[in-house]
Amino acid sequence: MVLKSVRFNSIALAIFALVTALILAVTNDLTYERIAQSEREAAERALLEIIPLERHDNDLLMDVQPVPEQYWAMLGLKKGGNIHIARDKGQPVAAIIPAVTPDGYSGSIAMIIGINFDGTIAGVRVVEHRETPGLGDKIDLKKSNWILDFNGKSLENPQRENWKVKKEGGEFDQFTGATITPRAVVSQVLKSLQYFEHDQERLQKISAANAALEMEQAAQ
Repeated sequence: MVLKSVRFNSIALAIFALVTALILAVTNDLTYERIAQSEREAAERALLEIIPLERHDNDLLMDVQPVPEQYWAMLGLKKGGNIHIARDKGQPVAAIIPAVTPDGYSGSIAMIIGINFDGTIAGVRVVEHRETPGLGDKIDLKKSNWILDFNGKSLENPQRENWKVKKEGGEFDQFTGATITPRAVVSQVLKSLQYFEHDQERLQKISAANAALEMEQAAQ
């Protein structure tokens, strides 16, 4: 009798463990899908803030090119990253480039920088930082409009020697009580423009080739 009871309890425990494992597996799959979808939507929103839908007709999340390794250091990237290409009717409109400056007051500042193929800035957004609330965090668009001052700027506007904060004789405002943070961002945006100057022709050729391939596949 005792042996039967032990056997029954063992079987019941095994069944319970199996059911629990199945529930956890299903829950994990469902949660993973929701998290992945949320991350995709967040990434897409950030890209669309820089290059809105009316400026392109391709999928910004899918139309990507890896940053060549020789440019990782210029863009502050340790493990590389993807450049998102915006196209309209097959023509490249802008590139959205990942960049990181290690020189923030409280550590690294990660950004995405949209550069039109005419060399002007479409927009800059800070996507991760640990800057001081009320001071350095004004680089975040949710805190101030400072980051919008980059819109339309280029390597000629202002001249390269003026890509500094005003306290140092440059074009860009610093924050009251916080110069290090805006200085770091300005410096990295300039480096990103310089990167694009070097790699623009290659990106245009790749984008044109991809557009031609898509047209060919659509015609088949």
